[in-house]
Amino acid sequence: MSADLIAAQALLGHVFTNPGLLEEALTHRSAAGAGGVGSNERLEFVGDRVLGLIVAEWLLERFPAESEGKLGPRLAQLVSKPSLAEVALAHGVGAMLNVAPGEVKRGVSVQAAVVADALEAMIGALYLDAGLVAARGFVRRMLEQMVRAQATPPKDPKTALQEWALKRSQKLPVYEVVEQSGPSHAPKFVVRVSVDAAQAQAEGGSKRAAEQEAARMLLGELSE
Repeated sequence: MSADLIAAQALLGHVFTNPGLLEEALTHRSAAGAGGVGSNERLEFVGDRVLGLIVAEWLLERFPAESEGKLGPRLAQLVSKPSLAEVALAHGVGAMLNVAPGEVKRGVSVQAAVVADALEAMIGALYLDAGLVAARGFVRRMLEQMVRAQATPPKDPKTALQEWALKRSQKLPVYEVVEQSGPSHAPKFVVRVSVDAAQAQAEGGSKRAAEQEAARMLLGELSE
């Protein structure tokens, strides 16, 4: 077993019965076969759903008196690409990835979207190999500090961006689907959001997710 797989197992806290799952979770599309066969995209698809379930369950437990309207933004922030990328980069996930040499030189293995997707794929692999209890334990360890830091529910990025524009008497945000690709079971949407001359673009597994991420990115740029 390679050093990267050993390191990934240590991070996940589980010795895999089927190491091939973990190897797949750490394979970037650039290092996969034709059409992305063998890449971590399918496991990312599973991991995204498992992660959402675990965090939703956790929030219900931690905030028993909160309404769906407050739990939703908490969930969205915790499972967002920036949050997952922060966790992934802090634990060296990028160094574990199997990425084509040319893409490594371009810095792909440390790009936020790439390491966030890889972390979701690892969660998917862990779930398939060891079940929900093991996946829950890992997710709670990784996100514990972020959950504790949510003293109050964060605002939905689209709502926050709209409020930003209204307070400054600017035009309301305009969202545009720039690209839609991928198979029906794992679609990819690229959305651009504009507020007057300011723009940001992001990718997501659904139109709404891409809109939220684009809004979050633009808010970050406007706040700097």
